[in-house]
Amino acid sequence: MHERLQAILEEVCCQQCYVDPGTLEEVLVLAVEIAREGREGRKIGTLFVIGDVESVMTRSRALILDPLLGHPETARSLSDPNCRETIKELAQLDGGFVVSGDGIVVSAARYFDASSGGIELPLGLGSRHMAGASISKYTSAVAVVVSESSVVRIFNDGEVISEIIPELWMLRRHGLVLRDDATTRVADDVVVVSKR
Repeated sequence: MHERLQAILEEVCCQQCYVDPGTLEEVLVLAVEIAREGREGRKIGTLFVIGDVESVMTRSRALILDPLLGHPETARSLSDPNCRETIKELAQLDGGFVVSGDGIVVSAARYFDASSGGIELPLGLGSRHMAGASISKYTSAVAVVVSESSVVRIFNDGEVISEIIPELWMLRRHGLVLRDDATTRVADDVVVVSKR
């Protein structure tokens, strides 16, 4: 894990949260992939709630049959590439995912009880964001929301604590061809990296 990413994840995983930074990183990478790729040519949004599974499950419910119910833990582990592709497909369904602190996807297509009391969100963020804010406020879980606008937001204690712009994330994660002896310029919200 990169040092800067490690520092960000440690900040996000504050003492009141019971989320392993490695699990959070797995979810964030998956969330960024969903934000960038969408599904079948269209942008999709989804919600991941990580940690405090017992409280999260009591504050949510399945409104369709849970497609992950009955599958072995090994098949529901975020470290399994097959599980990751399954999650990408299921992200098209209404509802979100419950993920244990150790990276097991416990449930899919969940509807999270959302109370707006005491939660202040910027205008323009919808019900998925309210659900993420609410569940993170009333449990010890962290919520990761993939917006249909392709921004990934992390909620803790009812607040947006981080936002990830997928293209910048991928650029930093995978690097550039022009690493050495390059200059970076920003003009009109466009980043240009050029050889000196």
